[in-house]
Amino acid sequence: MPPRDLVLVLLICLAWAGNFLTSAYALREIPPLLCTALRFALLALPLAFLLRRPAAGQWPRLIAASLAVGVLHFGLSFIALKLAGDLSSPAIVLQSYVPMTALLGWAVLGERFGWRTGLAIAVSFAGVLVLGFDPLVLDRPLSLLVMLASAFFLAVGTVLMKPLRGLTVWSQQGWMAVLSILPLLALSLWWEPQGLELVRMAGPLAWSGVAYSAFVSSLLGHGLYYVLVQRHPIAQVTPWLLLVPVLAVALGVLVWGDRPGPRLLLGGAMVLGGVLIIALRALARARTGGTPTAPEAERLDPGTRA
Repeated sequence: MPPRDLVLVLLICLAWAGNFLTSAYALREIPPLLCTALRFALLALPLAFLLRRPAAGQWPRLIAASLAVGVLHFGLSFIALKLAGDLSSPAIVLQSYVPMTALLGWAVLGERFGWRTGLAIAVSFAGVLVLGFDPLVLDRPLSLLVMLASAFFLAVGTVLMKPLRGLTVWSQQGWMAVLSILPLLALSLWWEPQGLELVRMAGPLAWSGVAYSAFVSSLLGHGLYYVLVQRHPIAQVTPWLLLVPVLAVALGVLVWGDRPGPRLLLGGAMVLGGVLIIALRALARARTGGTPTAPEAERLDPGTRA
């Protein structure tokens, strides 16, 4: 990549890594499901003007993908971040959606991968097990399980989005926001009965976290991401995104006060190493099989970095 695009990559990674920190601050005052609903409500305001009607027959898939990612992935990831009390483990465990997506693509879409990718998938999942025995994670094991569930629904949503046609990245994000707000509000009213009262008491720091998540992480981060995948094969961009959990861990140590132990660092290295191998194998396939077109880039945009 030319230097200007490497600068864009760094801005994207900073925007997405910072989202873990700012969301953690917001979750101190606003319950997770309601916080997710507020994020999508803010995001829907500008994107409502960019919505495109999906092609005939695509509504069921679009709704299912939006609910899988918007409600289940984001809702569970905010719950996991609230439960964890640290930034490092959630940021790393979320990356397990990459090997999960590869497995679901093989099981559902018939996509094939070689033994190297299979080995990388095994290494990533083994890394999650190693990470899970770190004292920082053992103190709150439920957060690990909830984040794994969140990663699974992100993988499900990614597989569901791949066959969609004719929707820009803005339209996909817009529909996800619009279709997720009411289910999240309903779940919040049931699970977080004091949520509305807590929102009224929330201070500027919490609201800044919600606004950052909507406008900086989603609009700016994914906007720049879409610029990059229009210029380069998506498989060439993906390996750089592994900077996101690395930067999130750094923010956790420097700002949040995380103290990751050797098991978390070793397990994290295994998870990210496996993800990197998967990304590099995808890059190798892209170079031999052709560059993804713009519509392909729109479908493959993960669109979700928590």
